[in-house]
Amino acid sequence: MLRTTWLMSCLLLSLAMTSFSARSQDGNWVLFKQNYLSQDGRIVDHENGDISHSEGQGYGMLLAVMNDDPASFEKIWRWTRNTLLRPSLWLFAWRYDPQQHKVTDDNNASDGDTLIAWALLLAGNKWHDQSYLTASENIQEALINCLIIEQDTQTLLLPGLSGFTKDDGYIINPSYFIFPAWDSFWQHQHNDIWLKLKKSSLNLLDKARFGKTQLPSDWIFVKNNGEVIPADNWPARFSYDAIRIPLYLSLSETQQHSTDNFRHFWANYARSETPAWVDVSGEGHANYSMSGGILAVRDLTMGDYQHMDKSVRPGEGYYLSVLHMLSLFAVTLKKE
Repeated sequence: MLRTTWLMSCLLLSLAMTSFSARSQDGNWVLFKQNYLSQDGRIVDHENGDISHSEGQGYGMLLAVMNDDPASFEKIWRWTRNTLLRPSLWLFAWRYDPQQHKVTDDNNASDGDTLIAWALLLAGNKWHDQSYLTASENIQEALINCLIIEQDTQTLLLPGLSGFTKDDGYIINPSYFIFPAWDSFWQHQHNDIWLKLKKSSLNLLDKARFGKTQLPSDWIFVKNNGEVIPADNWPARFSYDAIRIPLYLSLSETQQHSTDNFRHFWANYARSETPAWVDVSGEGHANYSMSGGILAVRDLTMGDYQHMDKSVRPGEGYYLSVLHMLSLFAVTLKKE
């Protein structure tokens, strides 16, 4: 019965993702394309030196499907495939620098790979394009073979091919846990590795409730003995990476308690005074408040839909605009 209920939720989410064209988001998508989509299909991160990365390309493709825009989807996918794809692996270099007119780091980022594969799967089903489905399946297989590891009783997703495996454990980014994508992958091919990964990742999030805040840090370290601590070499903050965790949980069929820690922490602050990031120890936080897409994730998680801004602002930047639009979409799921 549990699996049947879960499958129905996957089907409903998939149908919603491939048919969504809410009026409140049409203008947001137009504005997003005007500000961040280049003529050749590159999603431009203006706040980060105008670079492009696999994550941004995946988000752009996903939003194109959501807004029933096959022309933009194909343009973004063509640039991504021609520029970032490592064809021998079916994974994507994560960083392209327009100043050097080339990829400047060919290591991959598993969240970008996952977003691209998910968008291709949704697009293939929506527009009946087998080439998109085949490409998605190739990426899914690469994720399984190269980036998902099974260790004792846990299944982990590495953030990339290189640099995240240590003698005593693994560096993990929990904001790469894109639960709704894994739901769709399982629905498509019924490979139980996605069920194992989802279960293990939810368990990791339960363990990664650190300090006074009981929030996860952007990067965590999973020791071989199963202990979870904030990762070295990154600030122990719940910040611009980890903000995606409650968003992805809200887009997936997960237990309600999964977002309790976020709601409990944010309840300590007035909406307009919630710090943009916090040290998970509780000893420090940003001296400025949430805004734009980050605030939209808070509104979504807190169920404060009436105060959520329905319009993306031109100055939000590509990343916060994505969070904003996905949060608005998640609200429509909550109301259905």
